[in-house]
Amino acid sequence: MLLTGKELLLDAQKNKYAVGAFNVNNMEIIQAIIDAAEELNSPVILQASQGGIKYAGIEYIANLGKLAGRNAKVPVALHLDHGTDFDQVMLCIRHGFTSVMIDGSIFPLEENIAITKKVVDIAHAVGVTVEAELGKIGGTEDHITVSEKDATFTDPLEAKRFVEETGVDYLAIAVGTAHGVYKGEPKLDYDRIKAIREVVDIPLVLHGSSGVPAESLQKAISLGISKINIDTDIRNAFAGAVKEFVMNNPDEIDPRKILGPATKAMKEIIKEKMEIFGSAGRA
Repeated sequence: MLLTGKELLLDAQKNKYAVGAFNVNNMEIIQAIIDAAEELNSPVILQASQGGIKYAGIEYIANLGKLAGRNAKVPVALHLDHGTDFDQVMLCIRHGFTSVMIDGSIFPLEENIAITKKVVDIAHAVGVTVEAELGKIGGTEDHITVSEKDATFTDPLEAKRFVEETGVDYLAIAVGTAHGVYKGEPKLDYDRIKAIREVVDIPLVLHGSSGVPAESLQKAISLGISKINIDTDIRNAFAGAVKEFVMNNPDEIDPRKILGPATKAMKEIIKEKMEIFGSAGRA
């Protein structure tokens, strides 16, 4: 069933688990995500980045996501990840996304509040829920790159004001994770998560979670994280399985046989994440 992100995340917040938000670029990734969710009876979020939409096209991504969500036996939301462009956010709403992210984190606080509120007002009018970001998460997400020196943690008092003035439904916070592949083990600022949770009553989101140890994610969930984004781990599983299959079967040209092991590998990684997040059996 296709629902809004808010419908999934309010239950996660209430019952102290997190819903996995997995990035999609093609049919095989969507199949792996939905198969894993149905097998574990877990709610799930399919999310497309602006880069993913540029690669596959909005019609393909939207229709694949909506078809998967409507036919799924578990709750599914279709979400725009890191929408930095107002027109892109509106395009996704028009094509049936049930959740969108407006990322104004590169702007000063006042400007971030203004653009987020504008999106919230429009999205809510048509039944779509909204994620925003406060603070700057390091690393690269599609065309957005934030250096380590420019990464800034989310200020709890600014988060309180931001939520009150924008009416946003869930908030991505910067607490020590980064987009892309980690060079070392990330150190999460648990005290900051706790402080934000004490002054903000909406679901909190953790970006850049691939490569973060399971125990770190579970502690973050216990302190108030309700949505966790995963992309790099899925890419690694996909690429590793394809490379291994081609190496062992150099004469194979059937894309179904080449991509089959990759779909299975992605599904196993996704199931592992759902178990860590505590979403298994919550659908």
